[in-house]
Amino acid sequence: MKLSRNLISVFSLLLLFSVAVFAQEKEMTKDEWQADTARLIAQKASLTKEISSLQTDVNNLKSKNIESYDDCMKELYAMVGATQQDVDNFGNAVNELDGKISRKEGPKADRQKDLDALKENKISALPEYFDKVHNQMQAALDAWVEAPKEINYTVVKGDCLWNIAKKSDIYSNPFAWPNIYKANRDQIKNPNLIFPKQVFKIPHLTEEEKAKYEKIRTNYKPAPVK
Repeated sequence: MKLSRNLISVFSLLLLFSVAVFAQEKEMTKDEWQADTARLIAQKASLTKEISSLQTDVNNLKSKNIESYDDCMKELYAMVGATQQDVDNFGNAVNELDGKISRKEGPKADRQKDLDALKENKISALPEYFDKVHNQMQAALDAWVEAPKEINYTVVKGDCLWNIAKKSDIYSNPFAWPNIYKANRDQIKNPNLIFPKQVFKIPHLTEEEKAKYEKIRTNYKPAPVK
């Protein structure tokens, strides 16, 4: 009740101050002054009643045994048989896999296995992870159209491995020609000699291979023309 008494005291002082200031700024008749004073006293009574009601609510809340946020989270983690460290590790795994899916780091089948493993973990049932793991990441995987592991290419007159690798529907990088050579050693005895109507397997480049050949292209400096 100390809070109530302090608020009432402060309001009383403000009330007296307001009446005094108002009386000084404007000449008031006795009846006007009494009416204004009665109005303010009524306001004071109303506010005092409201303060008393609020104080009762505060006391009721204090009497209840409300668990802290940390206690609530510990209880929730216990329901899925996990510790805070387990939850943190799970969150890191979710972020890592989400990044791989976003970057389409295949094979797609391996990413699906990784996601299925996360789904089987009871921690995925926690509100902070459920929608991400069971809905959002699965939707991203479903929308992922994986390029075929290899395609076939029929050699035409004038072709060479360099120009084939350079084609936009092959590798878009002529420096990746060794990949075609390695995949077709049964047909290519000399990489400088290929023949029309030969059918070559064009294997899909991994992200690591793409990075390797792109680095070679970026660092390549043609010999100076004499």
